[in-house]
Amino acid sequence: MTDDREKAHTAWRAAERIKRLSDRLIGVGPIGVGLDGVLAWVPVAGTVYSVGAGALLIYHGLTARASLPTLARMTAYLVLDSAASVPPVIGWAVDTLFPGHLMAAGALQKDIEARHGPSELPHSWYNRPRGRKVAKAKV
Repeated sequence: MTDDREKAHTAWRAAERIKRLSDRLIGVGPIGVGLDGVLAWVPVAGTVYSVGAGALLIYHGLTARASLPTLARMTAYLVLDSAASVPPVIGWAVDTLFPGHLMAAGALQKDIEARHGPSELPHSWYNRPRGRKVAKAKV
């Protein structure tokens, strides 16, 4: 049982990285843009990235033994995200703003937390400031 929990939490952390990289590199309030949104404007690269990151999320869902409804919901979000970029310009704009990877990763994370409990790393760890070094106090 511990091995299943460990695999599930590894998948949880991988989903966290994918959703941040894909849809939340830059965030202002509820709106965020990541590699998926930026690469949507590059015709082939956007589709390749979107499908690859989506396949990786599904792989982690299978590794974590997510429920079939969760996997189906994840697949629906990812298909919508990838299909949005098919029509040029308008589709690319929609793909930039539609957080499909974030929604799919969130569904997987909720499934994992419901079956195995919260991740061993607190959510505050993922929201910590990046790139800023804290000066140590001199005693």
